[in-house]
Amino acid sequence: MKLYYLPAACSLAPHIVINELGLAATLVKVDHRTHRTIDGEDYLQVNPLGYVPALALDDGSVLREGAAILQFLADQHPASALAPPNGTLARYHLQEWLSFLATEIHKGFIPLLYATAAGKYVDTARPKLAQRFAWIDAQLAERAYLTGDTFSIADAYLFALVGWGQATWLTSYYKADIHFDALTNLQRWYQRVQARPSVRAALEREGLTRPAVT
Repeated sequence: MKLYYLPAACSLAPHIVINELGLAATLVKVDHRTHRTIDGEDYLQVNPLGYVPALALDDGSVLREGAAILQFLADQHPASALAPPNGTLARYHLQEWLSFLATEIHKGFIPLLYATAAGKYVDTARPKLAQRFAWIDAQLAERAYLTGDTFSIADAYLFALVGWGQATWLTSYYKADIHFDALTNLQRWYQRVQARPSVRAALEREGLTRPAVT
């Protein structure tokens, strides 16, 4: 299978999960400006919407949404416990987190990432996103990871998104104007996830262990 990715984008999450599971996958870097891959492939033929990630499977089918890709990957090795079994309440709680991260956090960043185009809407979007992160910080006060004591695909997703903001304890690659320094639980969680070999390997592969280029 092939994972189409853009360094530091939300595609970092399935990259981490692929590493966690030791899955055989080819990583294909996409240029978001030209919608061409590093090999010259027209990415719009893979995903007509143009965004990453996309996961091309060996049978020719393609998954194009991050939450679906993450669950598909986790279900390749159920014993990994990166996602609870389908049909269980724990799985629905995981899906609850994935939906929250996609709609409230991931999309919440968009006005900040395109601040010029968003104009005054940024003044509304930023405090709303900050409130959501404060809530996440509170959830992490008494748990090691988002869903409890073990790392899950939701943690991989959040890790990718946190790197878009700013704090003294992280290297920001998108430099969105939101700051996490006061969120000490989030900091401890981030550093815990960052220390995982799967995460370090993904960061290295995507060239994210070096300071961001501005």
